[in-house]
Amino acid sequence: MSIFGALNTSASALTAQRLRMDVVSSNIANAQTTRATVNENGDVEPYRRKMVVFEPKDGSFQSFLQKASNTSSDISGGVKVSKIIEDDSPFKSVYNPNHPDANEEGYVQLPNVDPLKEMVDLMSATRSYEANVTALNATKNMLLKALEIGK
Repeated sequence: MSIFGALNTSASALTAQRLRMDVVSSNIANAQTTRATVNENGDVEPYRRKMVVFEPKDGSFQSFLQKASNTSSDISGGVKVSKIIEDDSPFKSVYNPNHPDANEEGYVQLPNVDPLKEMVDLMSATRSYEANVTALNATKNMLLKALEIGK
């Protein structure tokens, strides 16, 4: 592993968690949006919750095993966002006949965003971000101390 491997790993995690926080913030901001997209039938649908999917930066476990068995290759870790998917859980139906988007029976379809779930996800992403900042700072301090010893 190179001298900057740990820094690169923490940096990739910081980037991924920041995107996760942005997606969660978007979900919270659109929790009441009833007109977000048009489906394949031409009907207007509410906002659909989005989720971030992570994957290892350098491939599968098998690739890490091959790199580990070859001592001359560089083993670098990290995480990346592979895709942002939409949650296909059903929308919430709420009786509100005065709403402009209410159907004939008076029900409005609201987004499938649960604010409590989003807050937990946001707290988790924030804690992961903070943990990676701590790891990045610890690595930086170790590298600085190693450079001081070499003087």
